[in-house]
Amino acid sequence: MRVLILGGTSEASTLVKRLDPRIDATLSLAGRTSAPKREPVRTRIGGFGGPEGLTAWIAENRIEAVIDATHPFAAQIGRNAALTCKRTGVALLAIRRPAWERRPGDLWTEVETMAEAALALGEMTRRVFLTIGRLEVGAFTTAPQHDYVVRSIEPIGDALPVPRLAEIAARGPFDEAAETAFLAERRIEILVTKNSGGPATYGKIAAARALGIPVVIVRPPRKPDVASVPDAEGALAWLERRLDC
Repeated sequence: MRVLILGGTSEASTLVKRLDPRIDATLSLAGRTSAPKREPVRTRIGGFGGPEGLTAWIAENRIEAVIDATHPFAAQIGRNAALTCKRTGVALLAIRRPAWERRPGDLWTEVETMAEAALALGEMTRRVFLTIGRLEVGAFTTAPQHDYVVRSIEPIGDALPVPRLAEIAARGPFDEAAETAFLAERRIEILVTKNSGGPATYGKIAAARALGIPVVIVRPPRKPDVASVPDAEGALAWLERRLDC
């Protein structure tokens, strides 16, 4: 069975490592990192060119099923996959990890966008930890009065031209103990993050709770209503059922 896996997440990585040998898989990555982790399946890098390009690629490669294992905030590719599979009749399954839920002791301000997150920091100068990836840090140019610590896999370049900025290059996962030490060492006063769900980056949320640090957290975008499972194990079971049909 020929399968396209739209990846870039820990779930996609787990999935491709455990595929049945009868599955001929292609893993597609958006290309937002210059040195993605090597995976044990055929890998393509870059976009498809919208729904039309994705439709053409699926037809050319005789794809029989698509797994959307993209990041919870990768809304566009999810919409493209849903539209393409509806048009072509190709089976589609999405891996939708549950969002984090507020727990006792969490000091959350929930917002819809990065622009709202920047406003939520307030006027008073604060030491801010941005852990949102590099593509949206520019939203915080509207709040240049703060001291920013930005952690990202890739350099952010000149995307955040503010007077006080420290960059940390790192790739997760990050556990709670490491995050607690990091927040304390950097004297972080407020954390900005996306509600990405899953265990890989939850350590910062638990650390902020333990240290009493407030969190501005961006809600995930709405995704298309398609068949879904919460994890890689569910996707593996779905594929196995299709193999046995």
